[in-house]
Amino acid sequence: MKKITIITGHYGSGKTNLAVNLALRLAETGEAVTVVDFDIVNPYFRTADFQTLFDQHGITLAASMYANTSLDIPAISFDMERMAYEPGYLIVDVGGDDAGAIGLGRYAAAFSAYAPDQLDLWYVVNRYRYLTEQPEAALSLMREIEAVSRMRHTGIVNNSNLGRETTAETILAAVPYAKTIAETAELPLVYQTYRRDLALDDLPRGLPVDVYVKPVWEMI
Repeated sequence: MKKITIITGHYGSGKTNLAVNLALRLAETGEAVTVVDFDIVNPYFRTADFQTLFDQHGITLAASMYANTSLDIPAISFDMERMAYEPGYLIVDVGGDDAGAIGLGRYAAAFSAYAPDQLDLWYVVNRYRYLTEQPEAALSLMREIEAVSRMRHTGIVNNSNLGRETTAETILAAVPYAKTIAETAELPLVYQTYRRDLALDDLPRGLPVDVYVKPVWEMI
């Protein structure tokens, strides 16, 4: 991974679960990691929900002062530019769709100062999410995010899944979908995630992940 990894995508595509897994993988190797919860429009399924988990692994979390409250206020109470210059890795979990990425635009100029080998902007796709089932729809949303954030994506992450109903076949059936998006966008397919217990070791660019973000009804 590069020093700065910014993660965008459709609501429910799995951005936060990816961010949590990446942060834990880096922390396990002894790296300093900061995760920015930049979901300033949706108080649910946020990176900020994992404060305790991050504390246990020495991961720094930066989130809005209103995170985990009933107040849906788009307030930023941290200095992301300063954190980007500090030692270690920075992972930015951006809110869903173009609405969630608007705030990212204020940092576009600062991030543009980084060399290509220091910053990635990944677009997470899920074939099984409403409104992005087709590659064309997913690509349209990607371009909308780029327009409001004033930044260009550098890679695609295929996180296609059906929650706990996901099977190996679910993952494999979504591979052509992800490849089409990557090829059309002329971007690399960086990762294809799969739940660790599915053991899809032969999946190209496969990334085994643990499921930390779950619907409320699965946590009861």
